[in-house]
Amino acid sequence: MKKTILILSFLFLLISCEKPKNENILQGKVENEQLAIVSKVPGKIIQLLVKEGDLVQKGDTLAVLDIPEVDAKKSQAEGAVISAKAQYSMALKGATANQIKQLEAKQTGLKEQYEFAQKSIKRLGNMLKDSLVSQQMYDETFAKYQGALAQYNAVQAELDEARKGARTEQQTMALGQQDRAYGALQEVETANKERYVIAPQDMSIETITLNLGELALPGYTLFNGYISNSTYFRFTLQESQLKGFKKGQEITVSIPNSNTKIKGKITTIKQLGAYGNIATAYPDYELQESLFEVRVTPLNISETKDLITKTTVTLSL
Repeated sequence: MKKTILILSFLFLLISCEKPKNENILQGKVENEQLAIVSKVPGKIIQLLVKEGDLVQKGDTLAVLDIPEVDAKKSQAEGAVISAKAQYSMALKGATANQIKQLEAKQTGLKEQYEFAQKSIKRLGNMLKDSLVSQQMYDETFAKYQGALAQYNAVQAELDEARKGARTEQQTMALGQQDRAYGALQEVETANKERYVIAPQDMSIETITLNLGELALPGYTLFNGYISNSTYFRFTLQESQLKGFKKGQEITVSIPNSNTKIKGKITTIKQLGAYGNIATAYPDYELQESLFEVRVTPLNISETKDLITKTTVTLSL
């Protein structure tokens, strides 16, 4: 009894592996262009706004990440911008009105000291000629005169600089610091936008790889899906079957599940480099022959809206 069951099972297996009776029918698959959406910055998922099977449009938010490091850096960058703006404004405007008043008062006092020292040195010069004062006294007074002159010239220059503002080089340096602070803030704001995972195209969500609370690392795929209106048909042909097929040719593809036919155009004929890429069932072929992929694009994409990816389609040879 057991032997009979084994023989029947073996025969059933052989029958199921046989080729289709009609060898003039080529089987292929319904395909869609795939799209993977990855995260750019590390963060925990705090919101998932879609579920598997949803159709989304370009620009829709799919998930929200929690990135506390960005919030801290944003506060630092905003403080740096405020400081840099104040420094650049001070470099352009120069001293305040109160600072100029203080310098003017200092200038007046030093001017009086300078003028007094100037009168004193003139008097002592005449007295020195008549030998009424010693050379030592004259030299000491002359030294005080030179000091008063230097202080007066210094405050005069300081006042002129305060009225005109900082040097051009200082203004340029302050402007550079301001631009640098704005750049740092812009960088943080860009990173802050990356907390929102956005759909780059109209697509259907097929798989979601992470759940709420899980950590998304940079470059990790969060969503997989198919691009909307990207349906095509893919067939695998051996070299000897390529006769009669050429790029740009219009052909008719049959849909067994719905008993419908869809017209399309051959857009790609390329050699397959791996056996695992074969789309056609019963892929027996001569080893010396190359395999080729024939891609057929529907002429009217709206006719494919109800087709399910990876289902079988047929083509008459």
